[in-house]
Amino acid sequence: MVPPRCSAGILSEHLMKALVVDSSNTMRSVLHRILSMRGFEVTEADSCRKALDVLRDMGAADLVLVDWIPDEIDGLEFVTRLRHESVEDTRVVMLVSAEPGIRELYGALIAGADEYLMKPFTSLQMDEKLAQVGLAWRL
Repeated sequence: MVPPRCSAGILSEHLMKALVVDSSNTMRSVLHRILSMRGFEVTEADSCRKALDVLRDMGAADLVLVDWIPDEIDGLEFVTRLRHESVEDTRVVMLVSAEPGIRELYGALIAGADEYLMKPFTSLQMDEKLAQVGLAWRL
């Protein structure tokens, strides 16, 4: 059974929508599995450019997890576009990466990212981050 949506402590019958943006198929699969087990309907994109198109098609997302992807659009530019171009009404954007240093993380937070999760991470660390941004779930 899929857990109900729990946002800021309010339960609902609707699944939360998440978009996972990472160039690594393996990492997208890992994040997809973790989020699906926590009640998210997960969509994937392998680049930031594709993710912007996916968001336009799928509508608002409750959560976007984005890697610091070195493609045409990096994670910082993606977050900036997402927040300033009003690409749908996405609630939470979380940077997930092993790469960025303090300057990059600070830049992403200033651009509009809500949180960050450093790779490698555990399911417990993901749960803690989801709780910090108000997307924790309960059975």
